[in-house]
Amino acid sequence: MPKIQPFERHFLKYERWFEHNEFVYLSELKAVRKLLTGGGKAMEIGSGSGQFAVPLGVKIGIEPSTNMRKLAKEKGMEVIGGVAEALPFKNEKFDIELMVTTICFLDDLEAALNEVYRTLKPGGAFIVGFIDKKSYLGKLYQKKKKGNVFYEIADFYGVDELIDNLKAAGFKQFEFAQTIFHGLWEIKQVEPLKNGCGEGSFVVIKAVKP
Repeated sequence: MPKIQPFERHFLKYERWFEHNEFVYLSELKAVRKLLTGGGKAMEIGSGSGQFAVPLGVKIGIEPSTNMRKLAKEKGMEVIGGVAEALPFKNEKFDIELMVTTICFLDDLEAALNEVYRTLKPGGAFIVGFIDKKSYLGKLYQKKKKGNVFYEIADFYGVDELIDNLKAAGFKQFEFAQTIFHGLWEIKQVEPLKNGCGEGSFVVIKAVKP
């Protein structure tokens, strides 16, 4: 069962988060953009309201929440109702698939990664952005899950854990970018962007289908 209730009920609160945390958002966007290279046909899984896809030029999205789809369509996206575990596309359709802050809301990580692999072309890239479970912010979110309408239902992952799952699905050639090195309330400008992982709370992984 897709974990969409918080996003259906609190979609306006979701939108306001990006306004209230502008520099956090811009830092995360910068990190995703760094690894979003190569061009070709792209789509975002769990595209939400299009906060990442739209500025990154990704026109196609998959999103289970009706209210989120409506917001994204108003921004010019083509958004299809669906879930990561059963993508409504034929094999080897996309060059790039993007998933930002969505992985912690999946029902079945293994099934979702297998679907990404299936629908990517050989040589295609999967780019996933997420809060590292072992980071400062990841630990804080886990500690305060019950007080957050979105993260209460989330399952967080560490970098090593996610890499193991990506390898099991068949992905290779991993690249990393990281940002968010302070508490959200401390961030008053765009955060630094570094290669690798293990320092920043927000990590982006690029994985290639051979």
